[in-house]
Amino acid sequence: MPLTLAQVGQINAVKRIGGKEEVRRFLNSLGFIEGSEVMLISQNQGNVIVKVKESRVAISKEMARKIMI
Repeated sequence: MPLTLAQVGQINAVKRIGGKEEVRRFLNSLGFIEGSEVMLISQNQGNVIVKVKESRVAISKEMARKIMI
């Protein structure tokens, strides 16, 4: 399921990252790597805030939909 459907505060493992190569490379640079743990902090309008590798990262919902957990 996409990251946008995760429950706030629940830790999930990244199973797959979809999208074009440039999108996958960008998400990898932020720490979204298959097998890594992520936690959804909050969602609002067009953005989501995610904890990944002890950092909080804000990404668009469109990008978050490409991260499968």
